[in-house]
Amino acid sequence: MITPKELAKKIQKQEAFASGGRWCAGCAFPMIVRTILAAAGENVVVSNATGCLEVTSTIYPYTSWGVPWIHNTFENAAATLSGAEAAYDFIQKQDEKNLPKFGKELKNKKVKFVAFGGDGGTYDIGLQSLSGALERGDDFVYVCYDNGAYMNTGNQRSSASPLGSSTTTAPAGKEHLGKEELRKDLLKIALAHNIPYVAQGAVHDLIDLYNKAEKAFSKKGPAVIDVLSPCVNWKIAPGTTMEISRIAANTCFWPLYEVDEGKYKITYKPSKKLKVEEFLKPQGRFKHLFKNAKGKKIIEKTQKEVDRRWEELQELEIFTNRK
Repeated sequence: MITPKELAKKIQKQEAFASGGRWCAGCAFPMIVRTILAAAGENVVVSNATGCLEVTSTIYPYTSWGVPWIHNTFENAAATLSGAEAAYDFIQKQDEKNLPKFGKELKNKKVKFVAFGGDGGTYDIGLQSLSGALERGDDFVYVCYDNGAYMNTGNQRSSASPLGSSTTTAPAGKEHLGKEELRKDLLKIALAHNIPYVAQGAVHDLIDLYNKAEKAFSKKGPAVIDVLSPCVNWKIAPGTTMEISRIAANTCFWPLYEVDEGKYKITYKPSKKLKVEEFLKPQGRFKHLFKNAKGKKIIEKTQKEVDRRWEELQELEIFTNRK
């Protein structure tokens, strides 16, 4: 297992994703990206769906990327990466004497492939592209930096937005108290494709995230990692990113776990499970829920769903690891 010091050295040595981009103060995804790329190693190709990460890291004529990088539209990051991986696979099967110079350089070189997308480009717009790549068994890792809305275009609701959260397209008002639906379970959808590995991580625990990414890259076939990425559009102070992420794990709103070849493993179990309102209270997007009885009912419904999913996860861990 890698230590924090070793991880920091690895990130600094690789220089795969530079600092000084135009993301918001307190943004989580630079840390997420650097950790994932550190686990990938030196030879990695990235596809990046349109979104906060793409826009802030590649404002012309500058780029934060120190690795081969492909910009995609919202909907086709997985499909584009599938094409790149297929081209690489084709080169490996050819006689070296028939290859052009760039093909000879790639021949027998181990290259890894990773796609990055926000929840809008993953849960919603890019889901069919991702589903196709997973069903085909393409050999790549897909990472969703999950901030629970379309943040790049102004905080519109996505299917990853939590129940009761106020967004510009599902605002809190007199009749409606924010989003009225429960958030989608992305990893269950990914698992339905019979892929070898999925995991849920969070930015406050980069060692856990690194270990999961390293395991994902070691698999033959597709893997999906969903990472909690707190955002200032949650109406939180920029300096509270890590603390909000930590509370999400300690309330089990965002449990840390993996499913490796069908076996569930919870990688963090809080010694004292906090009430979900501890996660909701610091965020301005939920402040309306604490003002009246109607909002209280939404908090209670959220708590009930968090408890249900946490109990189900623990049961699956026991069931899938039986001898």
